[in-house]
Amino acid sequence: MNLIISGTNRLGSNSLKVANYYRQELERKGETWDLLSLEDLPHDLIFTDLYNKRSEAFLPIQERVSRAKKIIFIIPEYNGSYPGVLKVFVDACTFPVSFHHKKAILVGVSSGKYGNIRGVDHFTGVCNYLRMHVLPLKIHIPHIQNELNDEQVLMDNTTIKFVNEQIEEILAF
Repeated sequence: MNLIISGTNRLGSNSLKVANYYRQELERKGETWDLLSLEDLPHDLIFTDLYNKRSEAFLPIQERVSRAKKIIFIIPEYNGSYPGVLKVFVDACTFPVSFHHKKAILVGVSSGKYGNIRGVDHFTGVCNYLRMHVLPLKIHIPHIQNELNDEQVLMDNTTIKFVNEQIEEILAF
């Protein structure tokens, strides 16, 4: 099993829309990927699941992460980096089994013009520390509000080309 993580708990986020797009495109290629939105994290995560405690609400989430061999992280830009909730999520997961020697695929999204280049770079450092193998082709989608049509599907041909190229590399990774 492989996992796509929408890296924010913001309701109705563009990150979740992009995560769904990746899932649909991978399914078109015959791949089955689970999708985890950080919207679904327990609301008291920082009190119940950090520092080796485990709540009943987090157990199924931990199971999904533990089973994954490849993980696509859709990472929105928050204040020039990635969301704090994504770091809290990583910290809450059991170390090292959750991420050790797994394959990470990184996709940055932002409403600005750089597609969260800095945040993806910061998160790459976290992945390296966790001994994840990061796919060298990282996608950055700027001006995300202009990239999705009414059906929440990417519509810019250049973006679609790069996403398809990354998906091909994901399949071979």
